Amino acid sequence: MELIFERSVPGRRAVRLPTSDVPRAADLPENLSRPEAPGLPEVGELDLVRHFTALSRRNFSVDTTFYPLGSCTMKYNPKALEEAAGFFARSHPLLPFLPSGERFVQGSLGLIHELSRLLAGITGMDDFSCQPLAGAHGEMAGMMMIAAYHRSRGDRRRSVVVPDSSHGTNPATAAMVGCQVITVPTAPYGDMDLDAFRQVMNGDVAAVMMTCPNTLGLFNPHVAEICDIAHDHGALVYCDGANLNAVLGKVRPGDIGFDAIHVNLHKTFATPHGGGGPGSGPIGVKAHLAPFLPAPRIVRGADGGYGLAEGGDASIGRLADFFGNFGILVRAYAYITMLGRDGLIEVSEHAVLNANYVMSRLQGWYDLPFPGPCMHECVFSAARQMKQDIHAIDIAKHLIDRGFHPPTVYFPLIVREALMIEPTETESRATLDHFIGAMIEAAQLAETDPDTLRRAPLTTPVTRLDETKAAREITVCHPAG
Repeated sequence: MELIFERSVPGRRAVRLPTSDVPRAADLPENLSRPEAPGLPEVGELDLVRHFTALSRRNFSVDTTFYPLGSCTMKYNPKALEEAAGFFARSHPLLPFLPSGERFVQGSLGLIHELSRLLAGITGMDDFSCQPLAGAHGEMAGMMMIAAYHRSRGDRRRSVVVPDSSHGTNPATAAMVGCQVITVPTAPYGDMDLDAFRQVMNGDVAAVMMTCPNTLGLFNPHVAEICDIAHDHGALVYCDGANLNAVLGKVRPGDIGFDAIHVNLHKTFATPHGGGGPGSGPIGVKAHLAPFLPAPRIVRGADGGYGLAEGGDASIGRLADFFGNFGILVRAYAYITMLGRDGLIEVSEHAVLNANYVMSRLQGWYDLPFPGPCMHECVFSAARQMKQDIHAIDIAKHLIDRGFHPPTVYFPLIVREALMIEPTETESRATLDHFIGAMIEAAQLAETDPDTLRRAPLTTPVTRLDETKAAREITVCHPAG
């Protein structure tokens, strides 16, 4: 496939602008102007459209293929949700903040207010803010609130406990709020070792951060006891809600003992995910953390109308210039109300069933580092294939040739040559069988023809790249010369 620069013909244009009939603006200051032309390709409109349309056909997406990324919940997105979001497309995100602007967006404010109430009911929390723009942003807000909570009590705590299987954002967020990270190893049952946890708990721990179920796809059998131990030491417990898809309608983190949770709407509630966004990470808290929620808050008046209320002195302040990625909030609201309570329960049941089906079919071909049954995802190891010098990345590249997006590889970090598979609830058994067949084929090739795996993918415009060299030896291209 030609590059767009290779299709360039001097003098060719994709658009012809009319002669300007407005006064010429003053030239930009020299420090803001380029000394030379940008070197863009010169192509016609049809060439341009065909080039980028052809590129788009080479993309993987949930609409075109199975996307089994572990810990990402890449489920199919109902198109009805796109239509629902379109109803609000003309609503400017800053309108509520203008004088008297609230009266023009009562429907939008009401939707966010109602979504907060629904999320509180699903998670067992007392209050929510929909301001955070992504899961990591919600996590940051939660830890900022926990830090503010301790400060308000005159309690200067300086450490946060995380499992060694946690998402990388957990220790990063703890460090960003000024805390030292204490890492607890994983026990043979696949989650934070209870005895090791007891040993690190003390009066200096501000919070314990856990993903429930965890990144190995397992539900910690001691999670309630961990919450009790943390509370006995005056610490709070934060739930990374990335894997909420596994327990919808089954377990409410707030009932277990968690004090705060962020919800990845772009995972659990079927909104666009991947490619850098957009995301949404509303943060929910128990009542004792509610005064610290971001401001302003959406409140309902005695007349039934919705308005904005600034937070008190305890609030951590504004996280964004508007109320989150509103289109994502609309999609999540539509998803929750469309499915209802019974539908959300069915989501988690099918997600868990699909993951266990994949695990049971593949455990004879790949190592299973921690015993099942699993929840919404399963984690295998390609350590067995290492005997033939085949790595997880080789298996992932082979799947591309078979029409599948690869699963997550090399995470969690505690699993050697990890292959992390999350099928979600939206995939059929026929699709899963096709994927399982490709995974078994890869395991067989590792034994009989490992070189084929090492050369994969063979069907793509670009095959194996030296990613390390590319990162260390960056070449700047100047197409114009």
